[in-house]
Amino acid sequence: MELDLFTCIILVFFGLISSFINATVGGGGLISLPALLSLGLPPSTAIATNKLAATMGNLTSTLTFFKAGKVDVKLMGPIVPFVFAFSMLGAFTVHLLDSEILKPLIIIMLVVVLVYTLLNKNWGSVEDRKAINWKTGTLFFGGLILLGFYDGFFGPGTGSFMIFAFLLMGFDFLQAAGNAKLLNFTSNISALIMFIFLGEVLFLYGIIMGISMMIGAFIGTKFALKRGTTFVRILFIVMTVVLIAKNTYDYFFG
Repeated sequence: MELDLFTCIILVFFGLISSFINATVGGGGLISLPALLSLGLPPSTAIATNKLAATMGNLTSTLTFFKAGKVDVKLMGPIVPFVFAFSMLGAFTVHLLDSEILKPLIIIMLVVVLVYTLLNKNWGSVEDRKAINWKTGTLFFGGLILLGFYDGFFGPGTGSFMIFAFLLMGFDFLQAAGNAKLLNFTSNISALIMFIFLGEVLFLYGIIMGISMMIGAFIGTKFALKRGTTFVRILFIVMTVVLIAKNTYDYFFG
């Protein structure tokens, strides 16, 4: 693929915007992936290249959340290897099965997330962690592992679903975003390794967009940390609505 000034502007501009949003509540792929497709990349190459750029952006926001004390390393330590393995499995499985079969289920899940968040107006404002016993721990960790597989297999809404899982366990929005970002980075880099192995990544485009995503992710994370949980809650609701609209449109008209 040729690289001209217009292409560079598209990669940088949409990389900045998507990573600013993705840094806190996920959903940035709704912006970056269509941008890559608009440049004429085949869908499989666009998805793989987006994973490279997103991995770079997610690394930046993960480190920023970590430095701010919003990542529970002790809790995340045991789950990271499983998310890594299942995301790679998901990226491989997408070559065997049609990811379109998940679309109706994803729309339903996103609606549930939105309704639950709207009904619980103070949810995620303050930390109120639930005790983790074998039952809640199995559901919590099992759910996150499945989301790792989902990110490698399909992807849209992964960040939002991961944040929702942490909110259910009593984390506030900033802590939920920080921990979810670590797992999202893990699932991204795992899927990326598989896509590189399959020869799908366009490195030049991915690195250029990735550098802009690193800048956007840093700005977005700092902005969220400064504005607090209320800002992240509002952005979370907005992006969930957008995800529902986008997935519904793609399912019926795409």
